[in-house]
Amino acid sequence: MSQPPDIAPQEKQKLKDLGLAVIQNEAAAVSALANRIDDNFVLACNYMLHCKGRIVVTGMGKSGHIGDKIAATLASTGSPAFFVHPGEAQHGDLGMITPSDVVLALSNSGETSEIVTIMPLIKRLGVPLIALCGGVNSTMACEADVFIDVSVAEEACPLNLAPTSSTTAALAMGDALSIALLEARGFTEEDFARSHPGGSLGRRLLLHINDIMHKGDEIPSVLESATLSEALVEMSKKGLGMTTIVNDKRQLKGVFTDGDLRRTLDLGTDVHETGIREVMTAEPFTVPSHLIAAEGLKVMQDREINALIIVDEDQLLVGALNMHDMLRAGVV
Repeated sequence: MSQPPDIAPQEKQKLKDLGLAVIQNEAAAVSALANRIDDNFVLACNYMLHCKGRIVVTGMGKSGHIGDKIAATLASTGSPAFFVHPGEAQHGDLGMITPSDVVLALSNSGETSEIVTIMPLIKRLGVPLIALCGGVNSTMACEADVFIDVSVAEEACPLNLAPTSSTTAALAMGDALSIALLEARGFTEEDFARSHPGGSLGRRLLLHINDIMHKGDEIPSVLESATLSEALVEMSKKGLGMTTIVNDKRQLKGVFTDGDLRRTLDLGTDVHETGIREVMTAEPFTVPSHLIAAEGLKVMQDREINALIIVDEDQLLVGALNMHDMLRAGVV
């Protein structure tokens, strides 16, 4: 791939200065919002918290892109929401809004014609309208049930034209609403995981030991009458760094690990003549199969062990896993 031409040192500095100015401008715009977390913010939260339908987010252009993201954040944090394009709402999609919903409308000017046009219809449905806009005396600000001021002193764009600081401010206020509702609803990590089953958090909080453990013939196990050498063959064959020891009913009696092997060999033990019962660790630590995998990982870390043995309520051996299984499942 060809490289772009070199940039003169003064041009490099100019680009850095422009980038820094944008960051500083947008940081100031977000910082100014702190004084606007007021009673209107609380009222907006109250409307959305007690919404029996969905939070319908709408906005045109760049405000629409921000609104789409806010709707997604609300939905993933316990407040059912979706985005409706105001232009499409004028041509049929308004039917998606029901009397049990709440509408959250975004507009920098507060005069977006597509939104202003459908506002009387929203009011006729008796749907609460929350306006996030920069025009303090705008149509939207005056006609909404709740107005939240997200105005900015200037855009980060040198021409003061491209939506930059204004969209950042609207996004930050949307996040503030979403997270305030999350806390008010008592939304938990487990709730978040259910909304994100494909993500890393979902894997950590929704996977159970039973989902990733080795079962049946995959479990390393020998009878308590076995010799140490037979146990070593089983360990090598199954590759979990240990073997369980069971009786003829498959009830767990002990465990023998790689660490136990090193200690046993240091004592000069004859692996062919020694019975596994003589060197195993009796009554090993076990966990149930319904344990959440992330909790199993914490157990392994706290106890400084590399494998887990899983038994049922009758102490029958039902599974085994090691740290590699946790890694493959994405729990670590």
